[in-house]
Formats: sequence, structure tokens, C-alpha cells
Amino acid sequence: MLGLLTVAFPVAGWCGDEAAAAVDTVAAAATEEAAPTPLEAAKTELQNNINIVFTCVAAFLVFFMQAGFAAVEAGFTRAKNACNIIMKNVMDFSIGTIAWWVIGFAIMFGAGNSYFGGGSHIAASDYADGSSLNWTFWIFQCVFAGTAATIVSGAMAGRTKFTSYLAYSAVICGFIYPISGHWSWGGLFSAGEGFSAGWLWDAGFLDFAGSTVVHSCGGWLALAGAITLGPRIGKYGPNGESKAIPGHNIPLASLGVFILWFGWFGFNPGSQTAGVVEIGYIAMTTNLAAAAGAIGAMIMAWIKFGKPDTSMTLNGVLAGLVAITAGCNCVSPTGAVIIGFAAGILVVLAVEFIDKVLKIDDPVGAVSVHGVCGAFGTLALCFFQNAPAEDYSAMSQLMVQLQGAGTMFIWAFGCGMILFNLIKYTIGLRCSRDEEIRGLDIGEHGNEAYAGFQIFISQ
Repeated sequence: MLGLLTVAFPVAGWCGDEAAAAVDTVAAAATEEAAPTPLEAAKTELQNNINIVFTCVAAFLVFFMQAGFAAVEAGFTRAKNACNIIMKNVMDFSIGTIAWWVIGFAIMFGAGNSYFGGGSHIAASDYADGSSLNWTFWIFQCVFAGTAATIVSGAMAGRTKFTSYLAYSAVICGFIYPISGHWSWGGLFSAGEGFSAGWLWDAGFLDFAGSTVVHSCGGWLALAGAITLGPRIGKYGPNGESKAIPGHNIPLASLGVFILWFGWFGFNPGSQTAGVVEIGYIAMTTNLAAAAGAIGAMIMAWIKFGKPDTSMTLNGVLAGLVAITAGCNCVSPTGAVIIGFAAGILVVLAVEFIDKVLKIDDPVGAVSVHGVCGAFGTLALCFFQNAPAEDYSAMSQLMVQLQGAGTMFIWAFGCGMILFNLIKYTIGLRCSRDEEIRGLDIGEHGNEAYAGFQIFISQ
């Protein structure tokens, strides 16, 4: 994300007045000599405009991923909750945008220290010089914050109070995600005097587009939410055996996956924040990993279940995309295929383990796709670097990557457990039994997604 950002370092005078005047004269002469020609100035302006347009288009693609997340979650769950899921995906981005504007951006990219940004960024004038470059960076980072929040929705589908969802979406976008984001990405934006990049950034942690910063953050928060909520009614039998609760619309879920795949061409190449040649390479590795993830998941599901399961294959696409996100700019094409294929296998095993061994109900597999595969991709990039430097050590980098991925788990899962339990024992986290059985569409919103198909409780 370095293409949009430049930093100017002022030179402080330290000699006498005459010497200072002489330095100023020399500097002025050098500036005159180095003044760009009209053609060079036009080229610079054109490149800046290309960067702005490209990054804005990428941000719009990432925003469109909200529709993909909504379709995947609605399709993988029951028809009686479809309106609720649409409302959650509309409102988590709406609430999250305001929280990001009020405080989230300041915490993530403001002047502060290695652990916490600072400053007020409510007013337009608070963003440096208010240039289009800064606004472009703001909107691109805003849609990333929205992604981190919406990941949580799928793992908590079908039994969460709507008011509680609004509350934790604001906290995630305004506080939890920005703090950990500052640790890893704080160096992407200079907030002026007193600015300090994050401690993971300084340690050399690699996460180009957010396998850990965005996806694992959302995945581990989703794990905390699913644990605190407990399983849906009827998910586990009296002896603890897992019972399938099939999604009501697999074609809708598949459309959502294709939308997400499409949006990822904004997510990963867009993280370059510049219209340069590297974006084509990043798009290629992204696509290779997604395709390999689908193949890996299909094969693994075929082996385990005797059939090439559709929902597992769809999650394999997402697993490959999540896993390649950290290293999409630096791994080889072969490495991208290996990472995606392994993530496709891993997501099938993780879904089974979380559901049947840990007894945690995650209706869409959000924890497996985003948490597990995000961490995997963050570690795997160490071994598939495309033409690494001579002094590069995969094992040394792995230690840094482990530190970053482990820190994210502790931070996001720990904050999630605190947040969801605070909500649980104050305003309440879970809907009533009657509302869950009847469906959240009627109980929470007074709507029906499919008129005439609503379930009613007999008196």
C-alpha cells in the first residue's frame, strides 16, 4: 500500500545566520536547477491521477464484496433469517463507516506510538492537506475495516440480537481492528510530527493485503462470538452428535462466492495503491490460489464424504483467496498454487474439526476460512518468496510471521470474548428461543424474505 504515500522530511538549521543564508542560497539554486520540466510535471500529475482512479476502483470492488458476504451467509443459512442477514450486512458497513471516520482511522494511522495511533480525524481538515491522495487512502482502508466486521456475522448467524450486532460492529471498526491494524500497517501513512509505525511493521512482519490484519482478525472475533452465543437450536443431539442444518439457497451462496472472487481483484491488487505493473502479477497469484483452493477442497471433500460437496468447494475458493492475501505480491506463481491448494484441503478439515470436535456452531465456516486459512497463508508465504534477497532466511521470517499471527489471535479472540460477554450480560447477545425458532426476519424486523414460507409457532 505504498504507492499513494510520500513523506517529506524538513531540514532543521543548526549553524549561524550567515551559514544558514548560504545554505538557503545553495538550496534555492539546486531547486531551480532540479525544477521539473512541464512534461515531467504532467507525467507526475498523470501518474497521481492514475493511482487515485485505480485505488478508488479497487475500493469500490472491495465494497461490492459486502454483497458477496451477504449472499454467502444468506444462502448457507435458513430462509427464515435472510432479511436479518441482509440487514446485518447493510448496517455493519454503515455503522462501521461512521466509527472508522470518528476514531478508527485515527487509531490505525494517526500520530502516536508503536502500539496506538492518536489524533482527531473527524473534520476534513484533520487529514493532512486534505488532498485526493489522502481521501483515496481513507476510503480504501474504510472498506477493509468493513470487511473485518462483516466476517463475524456468518459465524453468529441465526441467533444473534440485531441491537447487539450493531453494538459490536461499531466496536470492531472503531477500536479492535484499528489497534491491531496500527501494529502491522501503521507505517503505510505518515500522520506528521510524532508519527510512529507499528511494532510489527518495524519487526518486518509481512502481510501485504491482510490475511492476518483483516481476515484472521475477523475470523478470531467470529470464534469468540460463536463460543459465547452457543450453537443454534437443534444443531447438536443429546449425545453431542453434530446435525447438519442445510443452507436454504446454495445457488445464492455460489453467486456470493463469485462476487467475492471478483471483489478480491480489488482487495489484493488494490493494496498496491498505485496503477503500476505489479498489479497484474498480484491479480495472477490471487486467481491461481482461488482456483487451486477450489480444487483442493473438492478433492478433500470427495475423499471424506464420498461426493464432491458444493458448499465445501465454495469455501475452498474463499480459503485460497484468504491464504494468498498476505503474500500475493511476493510469492511465485507455483507458490500461489501450492498455498491455495493446501488452504482448500485445510478448510475442509478445519470445518469438520470445529464442528464435530470442538462443538462450535459456525454456520458458514467463517472461522475456518478467515481465521485458520488467514493464519496459514501468513506463515506459508515465508517458503515461496519469488526471488528472495540473498540474505533472506525463511526460518527467520517465519518467526516474525508467527509472532504476528499469534499476536492477532490473542488480541482479536481475547477482545472478542470480553466484548461479547459484556454485551451478553448487559443488553443481551442472543435472541429468545421463540424468535430463533420462528425466524429473526419476523421477530427482529417484521419482514419475510420469502412471503408465505414463514414458520409459525403453534400456541
